[in-house]
Amino acid sequence: QLQLVESGGGLVQPGGSLRLSCAASAFTFDYYAIGWFRQAPGKEREGVSCISSNGGSTNYADSVKGRFTISRDNAKNTVYLQMNSLKPEDTAVYYCAAREYSYCSGYRGFGSWGQGTQVTVSS
Repeated sequence: QLQLVESGGGLVQPGGSLRLSCAASAFTFDYYAIGWFRQAPGKEREGVSCISSNGGSTNYADSVKGRFTISRDNAKNTVYLQMNSLKPEDTAVYYCAAREYSYCSGYRGFGSWGQGTQVTVSS
């Protein structure tokens, strides 16, 4: 099973930026589509973005389109989420997850999850 570790979270002011990283431990990393999810206190977990195994296809939730960018470096077994123009409503624990297919299909079918990293947007 793929092991995933998120990093890069923290406290940022509204309008600021953060880059999250998701590092994976598996030589077959480039077989997996990777998704980012978030869960705010008292809310259900929601899908934020997904990237196909070769990076050629990406999806974004409407709430983050134009502000967040997902990318991956398969040589480093790492997926990134660049978050710009952050808003207080982006505050959540962010998780990355792996899907044992090369493509994204909405935000379904993710079986390996990281432990999460906290993002807090506040002045």
